[in-house]
Amino acid sequence: MTAPRKAVSVPHPAERTRNGRGWFEKLAEAASNITSSAPFYGFCLLLVIFFVAVHIAGLPLNWQLLAGDIMTSVNLLLLALLKNSERRAEHAVQRKLDSIAAALLELKEGRPQKTGDDLRDAIRMEEEL
Repeated sequence: MTAPRKAVSVPHPAERTRNGRGWFEKLAEAASNITSSAPFYGFCLLLVIFFVAVHIAGLPLNWQLLAGDIMTSVNLLLLALLKNSERRAEHAVQRKLDSIAAALLELKEGRPQKTGDDLRDAIRMEEEL
């Protein structure tokens, strides 16, 4: 008989570091700020125009592949950054909901002292993750 294999669990991005944000979370936040700006939109628009122009002009296959590779690379990088940002926001919302539920339970049980502290800690939690 073989022993059952343990499932490999990847920790949530918000739980990977002990002292706040790690280097990737900081990078993802900075990249999120850049990619939501007008200059980045202009860059993407130029990239698409370059892609279309290369194909319309009938340039050699090397240029067409280069244009496609650049588009794919930018797409994959943005997808990874978007997913990281989404997971951090999701985790912050879940922790806030947990704090609200715990506060309501404590209030119902007549222990409101700790409730206020937990709710205060939950405010702006997404900025810490």
